[in-house]
Amino acid sequence: MVKVTRRVFGAGALATSLAANLKPGWAQDEPRRGGTLVATWGGGEPQACYVPAGGGSSPTFSSSKLFERLANRKMTGEFEGELAESWKPADDFKSYTIKLRQGVKFHDGKPMTADDVVYSIDEIWKRYAAAAALTDYTGIEAPDAGTVIVKFAKPIPEFFLSSLLCGSVNYIVPKHVYAGSDAATNPANNAPLATGPWKFKEWVRGSHFEYVRNEDYWRKGFPYMDRLIIRYVRDPAGRAAAMESGEIQIGVFNPVAPPDIKRLTGTGKFVATPKGYEECVWSSTLECNMRNPVFAKREVRQAMFHAVDRNLIAKTVYYGYARAGTSPIFSPNKEFFTPDTYKTGFDPKKAASLLDAAGYSKKGNAPRFSVNLLAAGWFAENGKIGAIVKQRLEDIGIAVNLTVPDRPTSIKRIYTDYDFDLAISNQANPSEPVPSTTQYYTTDGIKKGVPFRNASGFSLPAMDALVEKIKVETDPAKRKALVVDFQKLATLEAPNLPLVELESITVASTKVQNHSNDPNYLAASWYDIWLAA
Repeated sequence: MVKVTRRVFGAGALATSLAANLKPGWAQDEPRRGGTLVATWGGGEPQACYVPAGGGSSPTFSSSKLFERLANRKMTGEFEGELAESWKPADDFKSYTIKLRQGVKFHDGKPMTADDVVYSIDEIWKRYAAAAALTDYTGIEAPDAGTVIVKFAKPIPEFFLSSLLCGSVNYIVPKHVYAGSDAATNPANNAPLATGPWKFKEWVRGSHFEYVRNEDYWRKGFPYMDRLIIRYVRDPAGRAAAMESGEIQIGVFNPVAPPDIKRLTGTGKFVATPKGYEECVWSSTLECNMRNPVFAKREVRQAMFHAVDRNLIAKTVYYGYARAGTSPIFSPNKEFFTPDTYKTGFDPKKAASLLDAAGYSKKGNAPRFSVNLLAAGWFAENGKIGAIVKQRLEDIGIAVNLTVPDRPTSIKRIYTDYDFDLAISNQANPSEPVPSTTQYYTTDGIKKGVPFRNASGFSLPAMDALVEKIKVETDPAKRKALVVDFQKLATLEAPNLPLVELESITVASTKVQNHSNDPNYLAASWYDIWLAA
């Protein structure tokens, strides 16, 4: 194990309260082999089983059971090798030697070697999955089949490199499947070959994925289950009914409405837990498209956030399982969060004053200006938030056209066509801010057609320079100070800020054992989960 540690997210107040009253799914008896586990999550079906650029949490959920990363992060905050056995920096921190695990095979029986790692980092990570993190990357070499050396132009902190190896979609892919193709459109993305505990069997679109046990998995004796099915149900009420009938045994990321959480756990047949989201705190965000000259003015962007009552959203849309957001670094992140930022709390009078100062005064019954508000359709709550935002903006004299497209249309309009003025979207951030958080604010995060990046078009040399410093600073105290400066600048400029931070919950049958034991459980491989009799 590589013991590079950093304190992980602390639990939020609501999560702490919930954890005190509900049981986690820790195994109490000897694991039982065999059977089928049916799982779901609180979102929709992905655009592909695997999306090289990430594509959001839906393809992350489906692909993470098949693919593996070089490293993983434990609940303790320690990093441990997965497809890598170890990694060691050079004295100047400009290169790292990574020793690969031996005896690993892809699902077609071909061995995983250094060639696959070189290809994955050069052609997938650098181009798609981790482009914003690898701006100082200069190359990779493989001195032998079990070793790679990753090189950088500047010193790279070990914690940053370790987090990069653990990235949610920083997978090792088979070179023999992807080489010579456009990885983004390779047909294998819909029926992947990988190294993980589960092998792809079928995708019935509109219904489910079916995976089967990898009998040649490098973790001997795992997985316990014969089959894993990921089932997609359109609405939370339907998921609750399927869980109650026994058709689905576990749901992650708020699969059912809060009242149904209490009802299901009240039967004694289900448990609910906030564990498993320590490295994946979610938010609902409001993003300003700076390609519209109106939002090119900072005062207008600030006014958008002052106009919205975030506490109302937390209370009415999420039934209290959320809290008002104040920063791009979320409040449970005890390592980096600071409350000392530009204050964007609910203040309609200040919002109106800022709009007046920007030259958009209210004149009679005519609106100050009109906006197209897009509420991304991958979560039902986004449409409800859209209705609240629309009302609050109309209260200060802005005309609003609200649309709630389906998932594919939302992704295309926000991240490819930039067809919005304001967008209600979502993001999930780990404790390490680079690149998952910073790429929403840097120029290199603007990647047309790549979901969940800088869709606002925000570009500021001072922000780019600040993030570059964060990436290479090896002193923990100095690095924290830089991240505090990043939060201050991001909130002041206000291109994209969280409306609310979510308290995520997993609901599972009491028969499900060994769940919620990873700090990003939605993106874990679930190799050790099993069903009690």
